[in-house]
Amino acid sequence: MMPDAMTERQQLVHLLATRSVKTGRFTLASGKISDLYIDARLTTMSPEGLSLIGPLAIQMLKAARWDLDSVGGLTLGADPIAYSISYASTFTPPLVRAFTIRKEAKSHGTGRLIEGTFMHGDRVVVVEDVITTGSSALKAVDAVKAAGGYIAGLFTLVDREEGGREAIEKAGYQIISVTHRSELMSLISHSNERPDSAAS
Repeated sequence: MMPDAMTERQQLVHLLATRSVKTGRFTLASGKISDLYIDARLTTMSPEGLSLIGPLAIQMLKAARWDLDSVGGLTLGADPIAYSISYASTFTPPLVRAFTIRKEAKSHGTGRLIEGTFMHGDRVVVVEDVITTGSSALKAVDAVKAAGGYIAGLFTLVDREEGGREAIEKAGYQIISVTHRSELMSLISHSNERPDSAAS
């Protein structure tokens, strides 16, 4: 149960720390071995997570003064984030459309790589749930540019602090993150140190 006094950001970070972060030994998509695994979907696909992500992201994007028309990223991790942002924009216009980027273009139908309401000439914020090396986000950037979109910036829930931010900035793009590995690990550590955490 989250205290009512928490800000939207604090509530979202708390959800990520308690629901999405696992410690142990894991092989990441990049092939690297890590002591930390973040399954952001346990937060982004929950009612509580969806209700927090959209309004908070809209606030952060407006604070950054990024003029945008649509948001999206590589399926599957980016999808609920993009949809939540788009829905939240109906309460604080201008409206932001959502789209998703397939891992590979369809071999049938329209054969499109980008699905949804993306339009040629859109100013886009590429979204990710977790940034590690930045390669997935930059792949999404390339897809948007190839389809005639312009990149306003990138938005992620979690920066794993493993070089992704630096790679994205080196490529010439700004990135906003809600939280980062250090903060999540600190919250988990403090939670484990609480006297009542041992009782279960």
